[in-house]
Amino acid sequence: MCRAGQDNFCHAFPTLTYGGIDREDGTTTLGGYSREYVVRDRFAYPLPEGLDPAAAAPLLCAGITVWEPLRALGVGPGSRVAVAGLGGLGHLAVKLAVALGADTSVISRSPGKADDARRLGARAVIVSTDPEQMAAARDRFDVVIDTISAPHDLGPYLRLVALDGTLSHLGHLGPVTVETADLLIGRKKLSSAGSGGRPATAAMLAFCADKRIAADIEILPSARVHEALERLRRNDVRYRFVLDMSDLD
Repeated sequence: MCRAGQDNFCHAFPTLTYGGIDREDGTTTLGGYSREYVVRDRFAYPLPEGLDPAAAAPLLCAGITVWEPLRALGVGPGSRVAVAGLGGLGHLAVKLAVALGADTSVISRSPGKADDARRLGARAVIVSTDPEQMAAARDRFDVVIDTISAPHDLGPYLRLVALDGTLSHLGHLGPVTVETADLLIGRKKLSSAGSGGRPATAAMLAFCADKRIAADIEILPSARVHEALERLRRNDVRYRFVLDMSDLD
């Protein structure tokens, strides 16, 4: 995997920035909540000119997670893409798909997110709780990027995938059940992705700088991390918190 530029899929499991196991001394990694930390240069990315550091920070997690399937599935001009779920992953999936030239829609349980979806560049919004809207969108999309974080039935989203299209399941990391007929009818494919290797991450950052894409963020001092976590629990963020660690000085 490393030779293929996909060190994120290391068979020995990647060393996580925090909550992982240090490969040298076996201690728990704490880097994500440190004022400073040391990293090998080949695992650091120069920030392209024009990208705000705070707004670029979520690109290294949420951004690359949605970039990988969009690029692997060949999304570009003429592609029809739908993004299920408009949160931290979903809002970046919309921005990137639009910038790649795709005809992009959003699938959401909430009609109240329609204005936000269009502000981000989506041409249409499909309310997943409306059976008529879901039926009208059947077999429409070449790619459906599923960023929904809670367990859910994949069937309704597979039925929106066009002939030979793909549902990329990114948001919920857990067991899923799939009716084979939902794949069989239309030769549809189910895939997933996770983070990204160094070449893809560097390419994504360059693309985002060129297209002026960054995450929609709210910055909080690190001392207010508990407030951020509580608001995350209530889904009260549009669309990523970034902690300012300067208050640790």
